[in-house]
Amino acid sequence: MADPTTSPNAAGRLDRWAMWLSAACVVHCVATTVMVAALSTAGGLLGSPIIHEVGLVLAILLGAVAFGQGVLAHGRPLPLMLGGAGLAMMAAAVIVPHGAHHLGESMLTIAGVVVLATGHALNRHRHA
Repeated sequence: MADPTTSPNAAGRLDRWAMWLSAACVVHCVATTVMVAALSTAGGLLGSPIIHEVGLVLAILLGAVAFGQGVLAHGRPLPLMLGGAGLAMMAAAVIVPHGAHHLGESMLTIAGVVVLATGHALNRHRHA
């Protein structure tokens, strides 16, 4: 009986698998290069201080309008107080010195966004 690894069909199959493996390697190399380039570009853009500053200004403007309308509509100060505290934490995150790992900035930003969103949620439910 013939050895299946030496038959013409088996050799053809091995060549096809080897070709697929080579193609997968090329796709992996190209995709990795493209992804690393895209992520480093996006990381530079998203990590830019101007993004944080513009975001904070927009949050302050939207908060002023939304919480102002809320206080006029329902007269309850708690949503406004939470919103103000959240915005203050976000502002502190923009001002805090940037360390090697940005841990303080990230923690302040995340906490501020959660408090701000809670204020907006209460403000929205008070309207209903």
